[in-house]
Amino acid sequence: MFKRIRNPILRYLVIFIYFVIIFFCSIELNLFGLFGYSPDTKDIKNPILSVSSEVFTADGKLLARFYKENRSPIEYSNLSPNLINALVATEDVRFFKHHGVDYYSFFTSVLSTAKGDKRGGSTITQQLAKNLFQTRKRKAQGFIRHIPIVRTVVYKFKEWLTAFKIEHIYNKQQILTLYFNTVPFGNNSFGIKTATLKYFNKNPDEVTAAEAATLIGMLKATSTYNPIRNPEKSLERRNVVLGQMQKYGYLKKPEYDASIRQPIGLDLSHVEDEGQGDSYLRRAVEKWLDKWLTKNDYDLYEDGLKIYTTIDSRLQQYAEEAVAEKMKMLQKRFNNIWRGKNPWRDSKGNEIVDFVLKAEQRLPIYDLLDKKYKGDTVKIQDYFNVPKRMKVFTWNGEKDTTFSSVDSIKYYAKMLNTGMMTIEPTTGKIKVWVGGIDHKYFKYDHVNQAKRQAGSTFKPFAYLTAIDNGYTPCDKFTDKPVSITYNEDGKQEVWSPNNADFNFSYREMSLRWAMGKSVNSITAQLTEKVGWDKVVEYAHKCGIESPLKPVPSVSLGSNDVSVYEMVRAYSTFLNKGEKIEPLLVTKITDHNDAVLAEFELKTTKVLSEETAWLMLYMFRGGMEEPGGTSQALWEYPILWKKASNQIGGKTGTSSDYVDGWYMGITKDLVTGVWVGADDRSVHFNTSASGEGSHTALPIFGTFMEKVYADPKSGYTYGPFPKPWVKITKPYMCESPRISRDTSSVSDSLSAPSDSALTLPPDTTGQQ
Repeated sequence: MFKRIRNPILRYLVIFIYFVIIFFCSIELNLFGLFGYSPDTKDIKNPILSVSSEVFTADGKLLARFYKENRSPIEYSNLSPNLINALVATEDVRFFKHHGVDYYSFFTSVLSTAKGDKRGGSTITQQLAKNLFQTRKRKAQGFIRHIPIVRTVVYKFKEWLTAFKIEHIYNKQQILTLYFNTVPFGNNSFGIKTATLKYFNKNPDEVTAAEAATLIGMLKATSTYNPIRNPEKSLERRNVVLGQMQKYGYLKKPEYDASIRQPIGLDLSHVEDEGQGDSYLRRAVEKWLDKWLTKNDYDLYEDGLKIYTTIDSRLQQYAEEAVAEKMKMLQKRFNNIWRGKNPWRDSKGNEIVDFVLKAEQRLPIYDLLDKKYKGDTVKIQDYFNVPKRMKVFTWNGEKDTTFSSVDSIKYYAKMLNTGMMTIEPTTGKIKVWVGGIDHKYFKYDHVNQAKRQAGSTFKPFAYLTAIDNGYTPCDKFTDKPVSITYNEDGKQEVWSPNNADFNFSYREMSLRWAMGKSVNSITAQLTEKVGWDKVVEYAHKCGIESPLKPVPSVSLGSNDVSVYEMVRAYSTFLNKGEKIEPLLVTKITDHNDAVLAEFELKTTKVLSEETAWLMLYMFRGGMEEPGGTSQALWEYPILWKKASNQIGGKTGTSSDYVDGWYMGITKDLVTGVWVGADDRSVHFNTSASGEGSHTALPIFGTFMEKVYADPKSGYTYGPFPKPWVKITKPYMCESPRISRDTSSVSDSLSAPSDSALTLPPDTTGQQ
């Protein structure tokens, strides 16, 4: 075919062009898989831009971001001319004249490189092809990547092809916009808006010529010319860019002279200080959305979603403040109690001598050391005892110190933690989520990951079972010793629970009084009457999902549950007997605000309205009955600023004061608080220091004081709701006047003499 061309020069030129065309076609078609992926027209028309997803509180405050590349896209109209001029003058002065590839610039760069003056010849469009479609990444590579020189030629040709396609589909303004939205500026900043905010606290349309030159100068090498890390080199590079801008007529001499004399003038006040770091809430949102994301094929880290949560920023702030204030105090109390002694103890109070060794063995590195040193425990212990510099959490801020691994294990084992959640039962919206004292140092979420013995906060499910099966709040039992025989795993067992002080008053008490005072013996008798398997059934009906062992002690909280489950279950009572599916997210939109999903409350009727209301009346007994376990709340005067205010609740403490709980109910909210150490062998040693009324309740009290003190919180004082239906069971049963209460039990706070009075009849209900 080529022999017909008689002129040899022309013939060889045609052959060369022919094989170039064949080569380009082979690259485009990825012939035999040699050349790898190339973006087609569809890809270029719909580029996938990795955009961070943003999480907002219910009142519109940025809560968190999810991103692999931190970027915020903008439109062309939001670009300062200084940015465009600096980019074109420095990176591609013939940008508005070529069609994607500048052959003149390419060949001159080849000649310059051959002479030792290495410089690039890529156009802005080619750089966009590389940034946006990752033409040099592994996904875009074929077998050719194993051939050094050939692969470089293929990469370059592939960029040319992609650049031609881009120029065919987009105009110059659109190309510049795409470029500025994709280019990296270091410090995990992708796109010009993120960069201008990070370095100058300005939007992209506000930057000066000098600031634009600083940013564009970074494109040559984001680390080398980073103005934060290398200010001198950054200044030098900035001035080169300013010189290019003057050279090509984008800056007049006076403006150039003024700009070159300016310091870099960074303003770092906007450096990602809001909603960027990891947090318990951020992780909770991610987990909550997991199924929806998988089902709808969205990537939380790349698809630029806007996620609107139910979290109230004011309440969240007040909860975090209450936790910080009270946990700092509790930690000081704990440290004083165990000063000079190790707090890891068995049920008899004896120190666990191998506690640290077992903690070492649970660490992932222990198995590696075991293999490395072939089981030589002396060498393994030498490793754990080597001091090293590290930062540790303290309640006075992060602290630099020198600790060995053993020191670190001991230090953190003594640290108390907490979980707290607040929900609005009528809407199912989660308003507060505090997963722990500090997410950086304690990743484990104590709201929905941790499960601990509920103690007496589980007792209400026994009283619920009774009231829903014929009993009334006024039915009476006697506080006396009780032994219950039952079968467990084929063996006959006998359970004889004690009250906390090992005393029984032999006093006849109403169910309301017994629950308010948290009397173990009466709860055990009631559980035997209604059936412990029935108590388990009712707990599950209300929203407890953890497996519960159906044994007589179930009502005293012998099973492990989460704060999340307990708050959900208690919400059933305030929600007229409707079990809720708690909402953490209400709406998801794309980055253009188009709604992708909306989530609404789902409820299931599990209790009658009469039973639900009677349980609220029972919960008030913790404040109103003699010796009620919630009466420490009287110490928070702001809670009682309005005489009509009512608060119900239940304290809980597990054996040996390992777990302290408080479940608080107001007319609008249900809040659960747990306090304890992550290792169950680390705990308080007396009821005065470790009961839920002294650990978890103060956090609730402080939190609600802050809420009530803020008129903008939206939550006000007031009584519990009046009965939703006619109450057919008697419930206004007066407790006797008691001058001194001698039957204090677990989670009880002895009632002060002026509060242990006969209560007036309830005026909110009907009989």
